[in-house]
Amino acid sequence: MPKIEITINGKAYPCRQTMGAMLRFKRETGKEVTDIKADDFSDLVAWLWCCVVSACNHDGVEFGMSLMDFADSLDPEQMAAWTESVNAENTTDTDEKKSR
Repeated sequence: MPKIEITINGKAYPCRQTMGAMLRFKRETGKEVTDIKADDFSDLVAWLWCCVVSACNHDGVEFGMSLMDFADSLDPEQMAAWTESVNAENTTDTDEKKSR
């Protein structure tokens, strides 16, 4: 899994899709990650936040930002770059499974 980081307010944080992130997303939104639609910006921001919180928790990195504080600090370019990274990661995973 490639290392993905997102920089918020000048500090880089790890960001990974994990089982913990999926549980956090369900707890925060009441929805499953599989229910996220590509054009649902609110869910995408919440999912990104969950991925950062989970990765930081696992890696022992301090991250005390609420979802709203995180959203207030996130710009559209960062969101687009993260979405592109995740899509590339998912495409690579699918391609690797097909070649087995």
